Amino acid sequence: MQIASLIKHLEAFAPPAYQESYDNSGLILGNASWECSGVLCSLDATEAVVLEAVAKGCNLIVAHHPIIFGGLKKITGRNYVENTVIAAIKNDVAIYAIHTNLDNVIAGVNNAMADALHLTDRKVLVPKKNMLAKLITFIPVDHFQKVEQALFDAGAGNIGNYSEVSFSAEGLGAYKANEKANPFMGEKGVRHREAERKLEVILSLHLQGKVVKALLEAHPYEEVAYDIIPLANEDNQVGSGLIGSLPKPVNEKEFLSILKDTFGLEVIKHTTLLEKPVQRVALCGGAGSFMIKNAIGAGADIYITGDVKYHEFFDANSRLVIADIGHWESEQFTVDLLIDIIKSKFPTFAVLKSESRTNPVRYFL
Repeated sequence: MQIASLIKHLEAFAPPAYQESYDNSGLILGNASWECSGVLCSLDATEAVVLEAVAKGCNLIVAHHPIIFGGLKKITGRNYVENTVIAAIKNDVAIYAIHTNLDNVIAGVNNAMADALHLTDRKVLVPKKNMLAKLITFIPVDHFQKVEQALFDAGAGNIGNYSEVSFSAEGLGAYKANEKANPFMGEKGVRHREAERKLEVILSLHLQGKVVKALLEAHPYEEVAYDIIPLANEDNQVGSGLIGSLPKPVNEKEFLSILKDTFGLEVIKHTTLLEKPVQRVALCGGAGSFMIKNAIGAGADIYITGDVKYHEFFDANSRLVIADIGHWESEQFTVDLLIDIIKSKFPTFAVLKSESRTNPVRYFL
């Protein structure tokens, strides 16, 4: 199997278009046309992980964090990034990163955290804007179902928990073909009117090329009239963070104890306890302090994330409890998620979990 096949599957789950502007997800090193000898999944791609991949016969590392965020002007082994790049190139190991695009899908990193805590009624905490569009087209009545189904098959018409969503209305289309045209209906040089149905469907912007291609292939007209209109609507399946509910309320200390056991934590940094039960839980894997106010606005009793700075703890303002469990700790279940995603498509392929502990943070207790 070529590395490209595996990448295609990963990007169907977490499209690159969902990554944040500062991110560098995708194939970082290597060639997608290489035959894949095995996959090693890790939270980080470090030199130790590269050498582990070589030892285990894997020429592809799928990591959550990109090893390269900015440009490299020199590669001389001065730091861990350059050492990792050198090791990967010397050993023909490809590195693929699936970062904020995996954070931003509802079934991604935050969902893995929610699974561990058995949260129900899950929703994206801050839906991502400018990710949707509406396609409008006009189809001869007799060909409507064929074209509509082609658009659905290409991924259009999905809204939340509903699929194959559309709106249609009947009317008359008119056109006059010139001498160079090859009209599907009507005669050249004569205005023709045809009974048509207007079709409207919503689509994710990253699917626009695929959906338009399906439209042009299925539509009978030589020249297909269609509009694509960007929407301000939020996509509630894509965005940052997640909020859900515990099966039943628990007191704050009991919940912190559950949190500590579930994530194998040595310590939890948190704000003052409010002596109130915890049921609504907001969370964000990695560095999520930018959504503290969103968690408050969503009615969360506690917000779990990592990398909270001193002054950001004040933002709790006695409205909820902030629990900083650490960056690596919050994302540790991501590696198992990556393995599950890959094995769902390639169940017999060699997909291994890295045994290298890449967390650079230690605690003196």
